[in-house]
Amino acid sequence: MQDERLQFKLQKVWTLVYLPYYKRAIGTKWVYKNKKDERGIVIKNKARLVAQGYTQEEGIHYDEFFALVSRIEAIRLFLAYASFKDFVVYQMDVKSAFLYGNIEEEVYVCQPLGFKDPEFPDRVYKVEKALYGLHQASRAWYETLSTYLLDNGFQRGQIDKTLFIKRVKGDILLVQVYVDDIIFGSIRNEMCTEFEKMMHKKFQISSIGELTFFLGLQVTQKDNGIFISQDKYVDEILKKFGFSTVKTTSTPMETSKPLLKDAEAEDVDVHLYRSMIGSLMYLIASRPDIMFADSPFDLEAYTDSDYAGASLDRKSTTGGCQFLGSRLILWQCKKQTIVANSTTEAEYVAAVSCCGQVLWIQNQMLDYGYNFMNTKIFIDNESTICIVKNLVFHSKTKHIEIRHHFIRDSNEKKLI
Repeated sequence: MQDERLQFKLQKVWTLVYLPYYKRAIGTKWVYKNKKDERGIVIKNKARLVAQGYTQEEGIHYDEFFALVSRIEAIRLFLAYASFKDFVVYQMDVKSAFLYGNIEEEVYVCQPLGFKDPEFPDRVYKVEKALYGLHQASRAWYETLSTYLLDNGFQRGQIDKTLFIKRVKGDILLVQVYVDDIIFGSIRNEMCTEFEKMMHKKFQISSIGELTFFLGLQVTQKDNGIFISQDKYVDEILKKFGFSTVKTTSTPMETSKPLLKDAEAEDVDVHLYRSMIGSLMYLIASRPDIMFADSPFDLEAYTDSDYAGASLDRKSTTGGCQFLGSRLILWQCKKQTIVANSTTEAEYVAAVSCCGQVLWIQNQMLDYGYNFMNTKIFIDNESTICIVKNLVFHSKTKHIEIRHHFIRDSNEKKLI
């Protein structure tokens, strides 16, 4: 706690004042956390003072709170590029990062419990910096960091605004930002060293080293590639939902058995169910059998679909994946929003979804200096391929929604 209060003084986070009669002070509280490494061992006990942001009112305490965050796919793409260029990825932790962001709104918070000023116990703090818990905190930090990087020769990505690039005589330094987590790397180690020195001038850095754990992903960097997994995350969700002691099985369910709604069963806890599903959805952020190994750096994509596979609403399921060489960057498996009238339509909708992912990767890779024009998309349905290449609308395609036809335009422009 003393450490945290010292940070407030150093950063000039607030000023002790009388609360104006037309204002309301926001409450504060201490949050305690055991910080663990990727093995689950406690390495630090943290105490952080946060504002009770849920009591903030829009238009009074904040106007805008949207902050940019990178997609998990962008992180995988970053690692794939690092494995291709064979350089080490580092991570950096800025100490009390949010406290560097300036807020424009007039905000007051109560004095922390147990640390009230004995001479002025009735006063409140007027917040100057982005105290943790405030709605606008992450946005203010991003503005501070991005401005500093841009002032020091970095360029912001055209598509991913959390990617910052610095080019010097053919060499490139990449910095990827996810709120207050920063990873970076370069072919030339001197650029990484210069970046560290630059960050030390502006911010207090609590730790720096090779990337090992980021956004729930465990990262192992080896000579022959980069391996990512989520073992620690799996352990956490098993403990959270009480499955850490259950007996395991190699075949959890029949793969060909259709899932039907049981009208006679008891209702499940909807909040628990959604929490479980959300946790499992993030679990697909990595695949334990994927290695970003050394290989060529060509963009290829594969797409497929079943037909009316959902037993309840007869909708089809889209499947697709995109590779940079042998590095699997994106993968999708999602039920389609329409009921397809034919196998060809289901495959066509899946191809369109895959095309959208390819275009995103193409635009993203332009910031890395790669132009992947005419990307190959592999489709196992001849009729679908004909529809993509045939610009004439006819009776066999008139029932397909117009929004799916942008794939034709992408093919005509030689993007795919």
